Amino acid sequence: MATKSALEAQLSVVAGFENPQAALEQYPTPPELAAHVVHVADLQGDVESRTVVDLGTGTGMLALGAALRGPARVVGVELDRAALETARQNEKRVGTAAPIHWIQADATRAPLCLDDPVTVVMNPPFGAQDGHEGADRAFLVTAAAVADVSYSVHNAGSQEFVEAFAADNGGDVTHAFQATFALDRQFDFHEADRREIDTEVYRIDWT
Repeated sequence: MATKSALEAQLSVVAGFENPQAALEQYPTPPELAAHVVHVADLQGDVESRTVVDLGTGTGMLALGAALRGPARVVGVELDRAALETARQNEKRVGTAAPIHWIQADATRAPLCLDDPVTVVMNPPFGAQDGHEGADRAFLVTAAAVADVSYSVHNAGSQEFVEAFAADNGGDVTHAFQATFALDRQFDFHEADRREIDTEVYRIDWT
């Protein structure tokens, strides 16, 4: 197994959004965060030889990270066609060997019917925009429906919500860790050129 730092280096070539949409909270997942999530998932036996689904894949950072760790296949689901085109270009940049299927669809209504063991990895919208509060809940609903296990990134302070959601939907939070989300300025309402957001990553066993 390659090291986490090696995985981060491989993901450093992944391009972000050309025209990010604030309403969709299109913030590129930093390679160090993606490498951390995928590395932990791999250590738990949740990547190799499994189907890995990235809900709201954006330009493919988590999907491509998983594809570098020997899965049976990877599925990236994304609503934005332009972001998916960038994801396809990123696949060529990274040079993964595992088959990747890019699907244009709403991740909260993902047209998936998978019989084999499924691991979901996702960095869902935090619901920071007005009218989109609780947006990550809808992504968790999909994860609960399709996954045996899921890894999801949430805003700091989400522990009570995530644990309650998992318990109410037949899941169990088995791992949780803090992570920093480095966010570069990309929208007019951003005041700083770069800021770091405290986030939390949860592994939920849905079996």
